[in-house]
Amino acid sequence: MNKLMQSCHNALPSTWKSASWLLKLMIPISLIVTLLQHTGVLAWLAIYLHPVFVHLGLPGASAVTFISGAAAGTYAGIAAMMSMPLTMRQATILAMMIALCHALPMECAVNRKTGSSFWEMAALRIAMAFACAFLLNLVLPEAPAPYIYLGAAPDSSLPQVLGTWVLSQLKMTAMVFLIIYVLMVIQRLIEAYSLLRPLSEFFAPMMRVFGLPRKSAYMWLVGNVLGISYGSAVMLELAEKGLITRDDANDVNYHLIMNHSLLEDTIVFAATGISAMLLIATRIGCALALVWARRGIISLRIAHH
Repeated sequence: MNKLMQSCHNALPSTWKSASWLLKLMIPISLIVTLLQHTGVLAWLAIYLHPVFVHLGLPGASAVTFISGAAAGTYAGIAAMMSMPLTMRQATILAMMIALCHALPMECAVNRKTGSSFWEMAALRIAMAFACAFLLNLVLPEAPAPYIYLGAAPDSSLPQVLGTWVLSQLKMTAMVFLIIYVLMVIQRLIEAYSLLRPLSEFFAPMMRVFGLPRKSAYMWLVGNVLGISYGSAVMLELAEKGLITRDDANDVNYHLIMNHSLLEDTIVFAATGISAMLLIATRIGCALALVWARRGIISLRIAHH
């Protein structure tokens, strides 16, 4: 009980720091998307991007959401999603694209430091995001129910739009603080009970299924629990101390670019109504496909030579 109370208490400063940083990113993006929508810029953009995004089951204007998430991260993508009217089906496809392809500049830089190519990781994530969206558009049933929309009605005046936007930001701020706090408490409990090492030993046999070396279990777990950005310090330390070879770290990166921060991303999207099981199953499936396809290509090259 003491460790639980201490973890809850210690999570508060980190929550304030992380949530404040995220909101400084999310609020401007939300305002920009809101103004672009009100002024008709998104409608104009949609005309040109529709021929591409229609094959993904998405309106052309949703490209703004995808770009926000890919450049700045999951929370920025969600802020943009909530600032435009989407159906639950469209939001699910966009959420999957953002889950596979978010915060590219930061996360690909970490991948590079742990043994992988920055540009290859970025290209693979973008390609897999579009491929996954295309497949989801083929198999997902129609879901006309609306996703969370925090914007104003289409015929609202600018003062009404801004007033609605201010209220929406208060709601979003409360949601972000709550989600971040829960995640921080979980992380503090994992640290307090020193669970990362025992858990990595527990998951080590699963590495064979994932096509990864058994000794990579700790790096895999760090990437899935803490994410690439938050877990970067631990992951870089493992590589620098030689606790995992550069080649093994590179192998793990191919899995993690598809399936990392599984705890946080799933909780964040599920809190807005996106199916947690669909997110988890699809991301693990993409990771398995990418890693085993790469291993197959390497085996063919070796056999050829």
